[in-house]
Amino acid sequence: MRGKKNFFEIAINIIITTIICSNILFLYIAKQNNIDLNNLWLHYILGILLIESLFIIYLIKKNYSYPLDELNEVIRSFMSWNSKWKDIKIKNNYLNPKIRFTMIFFDFILNSIKNIKDEFMSWKAIKSEVQLATELQEKLLHKKLEVIPSLEVVAKSRPAWEIGWDSYDVIKENNNFYIYVWDATGHWVWAWFVMVMVNALISGFAKIFKSWSQILGYTNEILKPRIKSNILMTLLMIRWDEAEKRLFMTWAWHEYLIIYKHSLNKCFLVKSGWMALWMTKNIHKILKEQEIKFEQNDILVLYTDWITESINQNKKDWNEEMFWEKRIVNAIETAPNLAWQWFKSATSVFNNITIELSKFMWYKHRQYDDITLVVIHYKWEQTIKNDFSKDIDKDFITEWYW
Repeated sequence: MRGKKNFFEIAINIIITTIICSNILFLYIAKQNNIDLNNLWLHYILGILLIESLFIIYLIKKNYSYPLDELNEVIRSFMSWNSKWKDIKIKNNYLNPKIRFTMIFFDFILNSIKNIKDEFMSWKAIKSEVQLATELQEKLLHKKLEVIPSLEVVAKSRPAWEIGWDSYDVIKENNNFYIYVWDATGHWVWAWFVMVMVNALISGFAKIFKSWSQILGYTNEILKPRIKSNILMTLLMIRWDEAEKRLFMTWAWHEYLIIYKHSLNKCFLVKSGWMALWMTKNIHKILKEQEIKFEQNDILVLYTDWITESINQNKKDWNEEMFWEKRIVNAIETAPNLAWQWFKSATSVFNNITIELSKFMWYKHRQYDDITLVVIHYKWEQTIKNDFSKDIDKDFITEWYW
C-alpha cells in the first residue's frame, strides 16, 4: 500500500510538472516564431492552457493549501485554549499522502495534549477537594485542646499525605476528660470521613454515657452497618476523672499504653485488646474499662503504629530496622528532668521522643503512614515552670519534625 501511494504521488507530480513545462514551452515558441495571436486555434490552445492552470491551482489548494490552513486554524484555537476547537478533518483523497500523514500526526498530538489538559483540570479539582478536606480535618480534629487542671497534655499528629487517617482528641464532659488516639485502616477521603463520624458520635455519646466502653459500644453498633467491611478503626482511650483524680483505660485493638512510673523511673507497657471497631456489631461485652494506677508526676504515652514501625532508611529492602517500643521506652526514661526539679514533664518527654525518632529516621526519610503522639503528665496541683520549648532546636533533630 505504501508503494502504491508513492507511485501515485510521483505520477501526479510528473503530470503537473509536464503540464506546467509544456505551457511555458508553448508560450515561448509562439513568441519566438511570431505566431499570430489572433489565430482561432491559438485561442483554443490558450483556453486549454488556462483551464489546465486553473485545475493545477485547484489541486494545489485542495491538497496542500486548504489542509495546511485548517491545521493552522486548529493549532491557533488550541494554543488559545479555546474549548470549542474541533478535531482536524482528515480526508482519504489527498494527492500527496505526506499531507495526510502530517494531518494525522498533528491530530493525534493535539488530542493527546487536550487529554492531558483535561486530566490536569480534573486533578486540580480533586486537589481542591483534598485541600478542603484537609482544612476541615484541621478544624474538626485538631482544634485547641481542652485544658485539664491537674494534667499537662502535649499532642501532635503529622499525616503522611494531604489527608490523615489517624489523630487524637480531648473531650470534656462535666468532671470527665476523654482523651483518645485512633488509627483507621484504608487511606484518603473514606478513612477521613469515617474518622469524622466516629469523632462526632463519641462527642455525642459522652454527654449520655460515662464509661468509654459504653461510648465505644454504641458508636460501633451504629456505624457497623454503614461502614465497608474492609475498614476498621483501632483506638486507645483514657478517661480522667478530675474530681476523684482517677484514670481509666479502654482499648480497641490498638498499640500499647506506656506508663512511666516516676517513683521507679521505669516504663510499663499495658497490652491492648484484640477487638477493633466494626469487627462485629455487638462489642458491649468485649469492651472493658480498666482503672490504671496513676500517681503524681507519672506520665502516659499514647501513639499510633508508625512511630514503632518507622524505619532507619528511606526504603524497605529487608535490611532496615524499626523503631519499636524499646526505643520509645528508652526515650521516655532518658528524657531530662525540669531544671531545678526532680521530675519529667510532658513537654520534655514529647521532645525527647521526637528527637530520637528524627535521629533514627535520619535524612531523606520516607513517612509511609501518619504519626500521632500524645504525652500526659500528672502534675497534680503544682504549678510547673516548664523550661522546655515546644519548638525543638534544629541542632537536636536531623530532618523529620512535626
